[in-house]
Amino acid sequence: MTSYLLLVCAAFVAGLINSVAGGGSFLTFPALVFTGVPSIVANASSTVALLPGTLASSWGYREDFRADPRFPFRSLLAVSLAGGIVGALLLLLTPQRTFDALIPWLMLAATLLFALGPRLSPALRRRVKIGAFSVVALQFLIAIYGGYFGGAIGILMLAVWTVLGLTDVHAMNANRTLLASVLNAVAAALFIIARKVWWPQTLAMLVAGVIGGYAGARCAKRVNPRYVRMVIIAIGAGITTAFFLRGR
Repeated sequence: MTSYLLLVCAAFVAGLINSVAGGGSFLTFPALVFTGVPSIVANASSTVALLPGTLASSWGYREDFRADPRFPFRSLLAVSLAGGIVGALLLLLTPQRTFDALIPWLMLAATLLFALGPRLSPALRRRVKIGAFSVVALQFLIAIYGGYFGGAIGILMLAVWTVLGLTDVHAMNANRTLLASVLNAVAAALFIIARKVWWPQTLAMLVAGVIGGYAGARCAKRVNPRYVRMVIIAIGAGITTAFFLRGR
């Protein structure tokens, strides 16, 4: 019961922070691993558990979707689907021992991306000019990473779109949650088909994640994402350290 309480709390908070700033997998994936779920199964189960929450966040942001001629939404949607499939297949083909060795480094990379993302965007915008084709190509790479592991994909998307010149934060968040839902949906379908999901833990987290995701989207405009990000970075750093120590 203690393990399930931890998983439910982690999923609820993950749903909240996914809708405000992203990074919910920093909580759900480690919670599953630390309660005894094998790492590849934990990654797959976390993806499935958080998917309804990100869909709920997308619905919560429904009033913020706005058309922008610079934003090739249909192309981004297509490559998100394709990249999510490629990333999920790569995960399923990765040996368990190899993925265990990669976990600390993936967590470290995701934490650094999450921490440096807001500083990265202005620096890139001053030095790089990109168009719609480059945005679509980068989205494909982000989707592959998202299907494989998923940490900080929202930050990567926002960084690329900021370089493109988009400035409407709420509209970007609306598109971020929708595209993340799309690539996670195809990944989740493959994980389910491959029987890499532990359903009792996943279902408990799924319900909590939906509640947290919808509540977070409705409250996001009244919450300062900066403070949420600081908490997530601290959590990510702590969990990354724990994984490195665990592997010694």
